[in-house]
Amino acid sequence: MRINKELGQASKLLLVLAVVVLVAAVIVYLVMKMAEKPPAPSPTPTDTAPLPVYEQALGNIRFVFESALDKGDVLKVSDVKNAQFSYQKQDLLVSNPGAKFIQVTAGAQNIGTKNTEQGAWDIENVVDSKGREFVPLAGHQVNPWLPSPNLCSTLLKPAFDPTPCTKIYEVSKESTGLKIRVETGVNNGNISSGKVNSYLIDLIVK
Repeated sequence: MRINKELGQASKLLLVLAVVVLVAAVIVYLVMKMAEKPPAPSPTPTDTAPLPVYEQALGNIRFVFESALDKGDVLKVSDVKNAQFSYQKQDLLVSNPGAKFIQVTAGAQNIGTKNTEQGAWDIENVVDSKGREFVPLAGHQVNPWLPSPNLCSTLLKPAFDPTPCTKIYEVSKESTGLKIRVETGVNNGNISSGKVNSYLIDLIVK
């Protein structure tokens, strides 16, 4: 009987020790988990591509993209629009085989309450994704293919529909992400003052 009693007490002691060891292990585990650094937050995307912009107000003049046409490497006599240039008998070819003609039309609308002065707005260079700039071709070269009248820089009356301005550019065939620079004088004054506000509007070339 005494031996059985001693064995029973030993069993209880071992059980108590096992419980103590288990509790200690749990405490150590919890302490270690609390000491661990929290996981770093997942990085938030910061380099998402900006959305295209097809219109922009500069003061009281709202500019809006209307069209951009890929005319290829030749302006054909058969496409001459202006009747006063009916004497045009030759196609106009690009000056470089790596170039193409782009015909861009953007509109300007007076969103103010008074007339703007003539010469208060215009469309300027085409700019590609690498910052390369392409100037509009001189009027004497491309006037036969431009609408008549071409209303660039004309006076804008309040609340009328956008007044279109069309220009033709010789652009590299490698250029992508084309934009058109629109501009107006400071406080919508005359551009000839040399003080201008400008913005790059995205083009959809078709």
